[in-house]
Amino acid sequence: MSAEAADRVAAVTSSRPSTPLQTSWFEFLLDGSLLEKHLQKSNPDPTPVQLIVQFLEQASKPSVNEQNQVQPPADNRRNRTLKLLALKVAAHMKWDLDSLEKGLTIPVLNMLLNELLCVSKVPPGVKHVDLDLSTLPPTTAMAVIIYNRWAIRTIFHGCVSVFSPVLLSPQLKEQAADSITVLEGALQLKKDFYVHTLRTLDLLAADAAANGETESSTAGLRISADDLHCQVHYDLGGIFFQQGCTDQPTYEKARDHFRQTKELLKKLDSTVHVHLDEKRLAGYWNACRALTGDCDPCDPQTTPYDQINSLIRAQNYQAVIEAFIKDNVSRSLPNDFRRSVLREFLYKVQQGESGLDEVCHKLCVCNAVRDALEGEILSIRFQQLLLKPSKRMVDFILEVCTRSLEKDRPSETSRRNMAGFMKTLCESLEDLSLVFVVSSHKLFMELLKEEERKVLVEQMRKRSATINLSAKPLPSFYDIPASASVNIGQLEQQLILSLEPRRIRQILIELHGMTERPFWRVNSKWEVPPDYINVILGIKDNLTKDLVYILMAKGLHCISIKDFVHARLLFSACLELVTEFSPKLRQVMLNEMLLLEVRAHETMAAEGSKERPPPDLVSRVRGYLEMRIHDLPLRQVVGEECVAFMLNWRENDYLTLQVPPSLVMNNPYIKLGQLLASTCKELPGPKESRRTAKELWDVVVQICSVSIQHKRNSDGRVGLIKQRESSMGILQRKFITFVKKLREPLVLTTLISLFVRLHIHGRIWRTKRTPMCSTEAQAVDVEAVAVTVKELVSYALTLNPNNQSWLITQADIYFVTNQYSAALNLYLQAGAVCSDFFTKAVPPDVYTDQVLKRMIKCCSMMNCHTQVAVLCQFLREVDYMTAFKALQEQNSHDAMDSFYDYIWDVTILEYLTHIHHKRGETEKRQIAIKAIGQTELNTSNPEEVLQLAAHKRKKRFLQAMAKLYF
Repeated sequence: MSAEAADRVAAVTSSRPSTPLQTSWFEFLLDGSLLEKHLQKSNPDPTPVQLIVQFLEQASKPSVNEQNQVQPPADNRRNRTLKLLALKVAAHMKWDLDSLEKGLTIPVLNMLLNELLCVSKVPPGVKHVDLDLSTLPPTTAMAVIIYNRWAIRTIFHGCVSVFSPVLLSPQLKEQAADSITVLEGALQLKKDFYVHTLRTLDLLAADAAANGETESSTAGLRISADDLHCQVHYDLGGIFFQQGCTDQPTYEKARDHFRQTKELLKKLDSTVHVHLDEKRLAGYWNACRALTGDCDPCDPQTTPYDQINSLIRAQNYQAVIEAFIKDNVSRSLPNDFRRSVLREFLYKVQQGESGLDEVCHKLCVCNAVRDALEGEILSIRFQQLLLKPSKRMVDFILEVCTRSLEKDRPSETSRRNMAGFMKTLCESLEDLSLVFVVSSHKLFMELLKEEERKVLVEQMRKRSATINLSAKPLPSFYDIPASASVNIGQLEQQLILSLEPRRIRQILIELHGMTERPFWRVNSKWEVPPDYINVILGIKDNLTKDLVYILMAKGLHCISIKDFVHARLLFSACLELVTEFSPKLRQVMLNEMLLLEVRAHETMAAEGSKERPPPDLVSRVRGYLEMRIHDLPLRQVVGEECVAFMLNWRENDYLTLQVPPSLVMNNPYIKLGQLLASTCKELPGPKESRRTAKELWDVVVQICSVSIQHKRNSDGRVGLIKQRESSMGILQRKFITFVKKLREPLVLTTLISLFVRLHIHGRIWRTKRTPMCSTEAQAVDVEAVAVTVKELVSYALTLNPNNQSWLITQADIYFVTNQYSAALNLYLQAGAVCSDFFTKAVPPDVYTDQVLKRMIKCCSMMNCHTQVAVLCQFLREVDYMTAFKALQEQNSHDAMDSFYDYIWDVTILEYLTHIHHKRGETEKRQIAIKAIGQTELNTSNPEEVLQLAAHKRKKRFLQAMAKLYF
């Protein structure tokens, strides 16, 4: 990629307008009144936060001088105006940190708030904790408060939510402590505050601040002391609450701050600067009271949360259970809270607290009944409880069920859900004496109609007869048979776990003997491709339908986890079964077994096997690609992987010469495979023979194109509508999935080269049949191409991390996205892998002048100026201008004079001597003089000696750089 192309790529990967109708950032520079008009719109486009990003991005762009050297952003009127525009947008948003944090990244928001500090005349170089806020002008003090509010929110909400607070670095901890001190100091101030508005910022721009107006007590938006204190108390409460997980006493500080927040919120008639979530505040308040024990169960204002937590602390566990039963009627406690209480008791049991097992069981029952009443799925823990329940536990379940229905007139939904729960309870109990306890209960009689009860009893009889019981029956209202040794739930569990086809068939026969329902739905994880679902569910015999579905679903799952042995067993059994009654499903299974073998062989190859696929497998793949059976459901992934398989094993002759033309026309992946195979075959030949390369280019352009239509809006202006479509029938996302099945290096290199080229030359493509004045056109989606290039190269490097071409391309990607350290790392890796870690010379086709110039720019952008000077010698023509400019820099971040030993160009060394003499740097000057004095650098030496000296220094320098950046 050229330097110009790199700039274009960088521009593409940054945010860009989704439609040409969007107002551009530079229009606000040209018209001073436009910003306020724009922000007053109901739905401004760009949005306020997007404008802030655009203004600050443009203001912080580095400049390039006449020597094409990157310079820091200029401090000129344009950039100052852009920064002021960003501040004016934030002022329009009333400095709402919640909105700013949602829309801006941390670096951008940090830049914005630093600009606020700057325009508010906060003394530079002084730590905020050392400032006396009471002596600062109102807008200055407010800027300090806003910055420190954001600092603690970012440190804790950004870091603690992901990492433990103990992992905070000492610098972050110090910053957090300083910011907390600043905010606590702000709470001591009783005067009103003022924050910058669009007007005061305009005055700053017009230099009206000379008369002190923008710093006076009346300038800006007035924020009352109570208004500010309410917000600061809320922020500090949140921070102390976060710290409480490692420092328990800070929960009390958090509670006090939240109390103050609540009191001030009630006191304020209207709020200007307060932006908080009152529901979150209530949650914080309740949590703090629970964690600090600051609640009285007898207090009429105590919330249900407080009551439960107080009972737990008092170890009145029976009262907790009673509260849960009553809540099944009132339903005031959220299910998440009830489950968290159960988890807390389970944790206590794990920690060795005795006597809590029964409490856990009863709470689990209470939660299960609540779930049943609300139509939710019963928890696994409750289902496990029913495996071996005692009569006492069943009695408790029935008691909870009875007390959980509304006493006067239960709703029809509650009655229906409770009846379903009672039926599930009967079906789940193994001991029929316990089933009798349930079926003879008054609530069971009331909720289930006589017909439903009879059906349930008949199911019990079936279950009993299936497993051939002969035990003496127990007396029952409906003469329920004696206990079954295996219930439906246990059989379903075995069905889920089994991978043995015969056992799966046996279990299904037993289950169908007990009850008639679709057992292919037992496990929601069982999935078959949508292409086959109608064919399978069309099987009339329910047992066969279940068996085919489950065998296929389990086989596909085994393939996904690379358990090919079990997959073969399951698919073979399924093939044998469907062969008896469905030729269509037989061919479906043959296709899936082919995919299984292809994936198995590709997995072996990915793990290092060099064994070529057997001729039989190649022949089957060809047969699939040529297959044409009417009305047969085909999965596109099978065709994709067959084409990828042929490319990976270099079956290029078949793809280019033997594939029937009709297949190429009808299957887009076969066409793509044919073009890739042909292009790879033609690569060694002359350029005139590369006809298919042009065809491949056209196909990829189609894949990465969007259709553009010009539509006239209601206001008469013309806008663009983009629609992603591909005449090839392959969408860009699916294309990436296909590419990630390829392993052949030449194919991948061809594709990478093609997409890099397309990325550089991304432009509007018009079809030959479309006139230039048409309202429809085709455009290459450059963003989609950028995504494809990145994913392609990243994937290729997982296959071979030492491919120098791919490493250079990955480095270029990092370079154009301004990730200079990562780019330099990969440029060095590319040189290392082709030179035995720089013990040999790096080939010139690897370290071309373009690559070297990019390495130079990387070093320059990282302020490693001595490294820049050394690399300037590597160019075919030494770039003295850049080298001299770099050596003039005094803020170099590299080791400076330690790199002088790697300089072999005497002109550069002489310039170094001059620079150090001019600066009075005696020691460094002596080092440079010593380097010049080495005999092997004497310009009178033969050319071979000078080249050897240069080669030796190149090698040592690159090895030193590798140690720095690897």
